[in-house]
Amino acid sequence: MKKRVNSHRHWFVLAILRHANSVMRSILLLATGWIAYSNLYIKHKVNLPEAIPASRKEFESQTAGKVSYYVDLQGKGKPLVLIHSINAAASAYEMRPLFMAYQGKRPVYALDLPGFGFSDRSSREYSPTFYASVIAEFLETQVKNAADVAALSLSCEFTAQAALTRPANFHSLVLISPSGFSKRSPSSSQKAKRSGFGRRIYELLSAPLWARPLFDLIVTRPSIRYFLSRSFIGPVPTDLVDYAEATAHQPGAEIAPLYFLSGQLFTRDALTSIYDQVEVPALVIYDRDGFVTFDLAPDLVANKENWHAARIVPSLGLPQFEKLDETVAALTDFWNKL
Repeated sequence: MKKRVNSHRHWFVLAILRHANSVMRSILLLATGWIAYSNLYIKHKVNLPEAIPASRKEFESQTAGKVSYYVDLQGKGKPLVLIHSINAAASAYEMRPLFMAYQGKRPVYALDLPGFGFSDRSSREYSPTFYASVIAEFLETQVKNAADVAALSLSCEFTAQAALTRPANFHSLVLISPSGFSKRSPSSSQKAKRSGFGRRIYELLSAPLWARPLFDLIVTRPSIRYFLSRSFIGPVPTDLVDYAEATAHQPGAEIAPLYFLSGQLFTRDALTSIYDQVEVPALVIYDRDGFVTFDLAPDLVANKENWHAARIVPSLGLPQFEKLDETVAALTDFWNKL
């Protein structure tokens, strides 16, 4: 009887091993096929139209090479600087509704951060400090006057850091759906940062053989639409999907996003290390978000006189698209009180 049981166990183990080998061969075959398809058939330099109907200029950053931005100087008053989020297919297009709302009414700028849009996408180390320094340099050398600066999502952390180092360049700070205010379970990217494995994850993701093919999987049109759908109550605008797809299919488009995906662009304990130290007038615009929460924002607003909050209901991270009038009203109310 014992020999029979052992025989069955042996057969079962062999069956599992054969199945595992078959699965691994299938995965390897699929991966090899996708890598070949990515390199041979996916276009990595498609036509990229300008994101905003305004003059597009460039300046040579000391740390980031060519940095592109859109500008309209027809209006008068305090400059308004708009800074898009960080994701696989980010660009100044995310701030297009706000740019056009203020175009001709006041000086307005919108950046393409390094690694995105028309800005330099070179292979370099991208970090929160790097982005904060570029934002500060842009304000110092291109805007040249204290500005109202509005940032989106993760870029809020970079922009707040710039406000700490160069407060004289800021008249006010607006954070739209900012990261860094969650006390619930962080995203996988944030967990990678907190665990200390972010660098190892980046090295794995950025291996030359599969870095671009992996990124191509992330920025397929269905994938882009899916991730954008988590930021909209209603349908995702087709023009936003179109532009995201185009900007993600440029040479070097994968480099900065892979730093983001591996958690390298998050600041640990951003609330205490950055936001709590900001002294310029600041506004948080939020409601709900498919990727972060804002649990800690009310406490900061309650304890800091320079911090304010406006809830745009209902919205899911991009209120400037679905709730533009309400967003503009919140901004106007905040600036009128300064």
